[in-house]
Order: sequence, then structure tokens, then C-alpha cells
Amino acid sequence: MTMTFGAVMRHGRGWLPLIGITALIQSGVTLALPAVLGRSVDAIVAGSGYGRWLWIACTLVATGIVCSLVDVFAGTACVAGTTAWLRHGLVRHVVRGGPEGTRNHETGDLVSRVSGNAVDAAQAGPAAVTALAAVVPPVGSLVLLAIIDPWLAAAFFGGVVLVIGVLWVFARRTAEISLAYQETQGRIASLLTESLTGIRTILAAGTSRREESRILTLLPELHKHGLLTWRILARSGAQAAIVGPLVLVAVLAVGGLQLVDGRITAGELFAASQYAVLGAGLGSLTGVIGEIARARAGVQRAAEVYSVESIAHGTLPLPAGPGRLTFDEATVVVGETVLLDNLTLDIPGGATVAVVGPSGAGKSVFAALAARLRDPTTGQVLLDGIPLPAVHRRALRTAIGCAFERPLLVGSTIGDAISHHAVNTVRTLAAARATHAHDFISRLPHGYRTPLPRAPMSGGERQRLGLARAWPANRLLVLDDATSSLDTATEMQISKTLTEDRHHRTRLIVTHRPATAAHADLVIWLEHGRLRAFGPHDDLWQDPAYREVFG
Repeated sequence: MTMTFGAVMRHGRGWLPLIGITALIQSGVTLALPAVLGRSVDAIVAGSGYGRWLWIACTLVATGIVCSLVDVFAGTACVAGTTAWLRHGLVRHVVRGGPEGTRNHETGDLVSRVSGNAVDAAQAGPAAVTALAAVVPPVGSLVLLAIIDPWLAAAFFGGVVLVIGVLWVFARRTAEISLAYQETQGRIASLLTESLTGIRTILAAGTSRREESRILTLLPELHKHGLLTWRILARSGAQAAIVGPLVLVAVLAVGGLQLVDGRITAGELFAASQYAVLGAGLGSLTGVIGEIARARAGVQRAAEVYSVESIAHGTLPLPAGPGRLTFDEATVVVGETVLLDNLTLDIPGGATVAVVGPSGAGKSVFAALAARLRDPTTGQVLLDGIPLPAVHRRALRTAIGCAFERPLLVGSTIGDAISHHAVNTVRTLAAARATHAHDFISRLPHGYRTPLPRAPMSGGERQRLGLARAWPANRLLVLDDATSSLDTATEMQISKTLTEDRHHRTRLIVTHRPATAAHADLVIWLEHGRLRAFGPHDDLWQDPAYREVFG
């Protein structure tokens, strides 16, 4: 889906007609009231029949109040529903875009777009309808003044043209500044998020003051955009405030002459003055135009996220198989940097395979391809003969489990972090026991029901929960340095569990430890994004360059 201003407006289709109808009724009331009050004035001068006109005026006022209440309710409901829809779509694109899809966006900036800019964008429908409806009173005033007297319409039209010019300039300037303001807000949010992620390092290094300055260094720029917005608003408001009385004076002057000549009545002069006020009231549209400008900026920032391509999945199930993993001339290129170069490899199903190499060798890229967290630039990766992009998403995620060096624990409790199934199910307990996480979980105050924020955990304990989360995968386990924070004894226990896996899954273990490589059936040795060697650890150990990989 392409995110546009019109698409956001169309989403509010359930409420926009109601907003439009109430706005038109209010415009009709606004146009009718001066004429009715003018007739009342004439009736009072004549000394009879004014009661009926006063009742009609009261009815119009009451109708306007009811329509105003309905308009407020419908506008609020429309914005709330559209905001929820936008946030749902933005989160879906961010999550499904994966790490590669969102690489060009900072985390804080994405949060800013989802939390703040979505609200601005959701104003698109109500603001546009309100702006269109606001044109009806001036146009109607021009027509009704022409009916009363053409010279009144001519005096009115000259002033309204000036007001329209003021609004046009205001709209153009506000759109540019609104976008710059939102972008600066996103950059500040990015800096803050970055600092919060590394807050322990900042405190340990004693650089908190410098970090504060770094985050807040954009405040002057934000202030500049905000100040410029208010200056434009003030200038446009002042210009409209000057033009408005001029329109009124011009209409009253012409109307006075026509009254003296007997061409119009006192009531018609009163009505003409009210229509002149309505025309001059176009200047009050600066607020609505400002909302439209902010909505356009919000939509533009949302569209940039919607342009992120989601990881596409196929519809095929995985056939029965041992978990054979095949890399067929897989190459990964980012910009001009080759991360993985023409990798061709056939990993037998059910084997424990260690992936080793110096920093920057492409180990994590290799693991990401195996888990289908990214796709190769050229070539393909197959699981039991089926290209990974062709596999149905649910089948793929059921077959492949991933654990990382710094796992992000998702859920409200320890049990949720392991599995989204009910706490203490057989599946959750089996995964926790297999990864040796059950012992420390049992010591927590509420066991598996302990809230995550209240569970003090070491890096190794977090890694064990990450391993437990990945454990139920039925065909392939990909562990990207997922045991680096474990103590030697625990790592040996988990290594034994992996090598003796009774489910006979294929296990890819990215590691820096020779002991882990030694327990594997085979070792993939990567260097500068290329396959240096593939074979048993004991055979590779004869090469001094291989031994240097482990320091």
C-alpha cells in the first residue's frame, strides 16, 4: 500500500460524511442567520411580524450548537480511529521490514513517527473537510450580497481576494516548516534512544554531561523551526486582521450610500455587514491550514516507513527432511561492501556445525541468511531443497529457531519470554530445562510468572532465556554467538545438549571458542566473507591460521 494524504483521508470515510454534513449545516446556519436577523430588524422597524423571525433565529442558533457538538465528537472519533490504523500499519512495516528494511532509520526516529507523527497525519481527513466547508460561507456571502446589491458584492470581493492571498502564502510556508520541525523531533528522539541503550557505558565513563549536550544540541534548531512557525502564523493573522476590518468598512460604506439612496433597507444593511464579517473570517482558517500542513508532513514521514519493503514469504510447506541447508552462490552486498562472497555450501541435515572466523569475516551475515533474517543479494539459500523465500512464514518460523548474543526478551513475564503459550506448559518447561534456564528461574520470587522488569538476570541468564525461546524449532537452530556470556561449565552442558540433540535438528553455532568448535561435527571457517575451509575441527586445527582465529 502506498501511503498518501488521500489514503489517510479515505480511511476516515465512516466519519467524514458526518463531519461534512454537520459542517455544511453549520455553514447554512451561518449564511441564513444574518438574513433572518435582517428580516427581524425590518419587522421591528415596521412594528409587526418580528416574533416569527426571532423564533427562526433561535432555531438556527440551536441547530448550529447541536451540529457543533456532533462535529467535535465525530472529528475526535475519526482522528482516534485513523491514528490507531496508522500506528498499526507503521508498526507492521517496521517489524516485517526486519533489520535490513529499517537500516536507514534510527530507532528513536521510528518511535517518533509511530507515536507523534501518526497523530498529526490522522488530522488529514477532518482538517481537509473543515477547510472545504469553511469556503462555503464566504462564497455564499458573495452570492447573497450580490442578490442584495451588486455593488456590495464588488466591495466584498476585493477584500476577500486579499485574504485568500494571505492564506496561500501561509499554507506554503507552514508546510515546509512543519516537516522540518517533525524531522528535528525525530533526530532528538534518535539521540535519546541511542543514549538510553548505552546508559551504563555513559555513566561508567563519566560522560553524562557531554551526552546531555549531545542530545540537546538540536534544541536550538527545534526552537528556530517553532519560532518561525509562530512568526508566520502571527504575520498571517495580523494581515488577515487588517484586511478583515477593511472589508467590513468597504461594505458598510457602500451599503450606507445605498441605504441613503433607498436601494436597500436597514435590515439588508445589517445582513450585509454580517456577510462582510463572514468573508473576512477566512483569516481564521490559518489554524485549519496549519493542521493540514502538519498532517501532510506526518503523512510524508509515515510514507517513508510504508515504503520499506516487508520480507516476502511464499506459500509452500516444508517437505519432510533432516534439515539439510544449502547455500547456492549466495552473495551479500551492502552499498559497495561485499559481506559474503559467492558462498556455495551444502550442510548435511542433523549435523552440529560451528561457524568460526575473525571479526568481520561474515559470520553473523551467514547466520542471518540461514535463519532468513535477510536474503542474499544474489544466489539463494535452501532448506531441504526448498528456497527459503518460497516457504510459508509460519512453517519457516516453526522450522527455524534463532538465538543471539544479546537477546531481546519479549513479554510480560519470564514464561512469556520463553514461549507465548501458557506458562508452565510442557513446551515451556522442556525448553527451559534443555537450556539449563529452569534452575535460576525456579529461584525467582514467582518462578515463570515473575515479571521481566523485576527479574534480576546476568548476561548469561538472559542468553539462556534466548536459547530457550529458540529451542522448540523443529528443523534448524541458528545460534549467533548465543553462548558467549555463559560460564564454561554451563556452556559445556548446553554444548552437550546440542550435540546430543534427540530431535536430530541441524545446529549452526557461531562461536569464538575452540572447545565449542571441537564438539561440533563440522566447522565452517569464514574469512573476509569467503569460505576458507569446511571440515572437522581436528583436521582444520593442523592449520596455524585456523588456530589464530581463536587467539
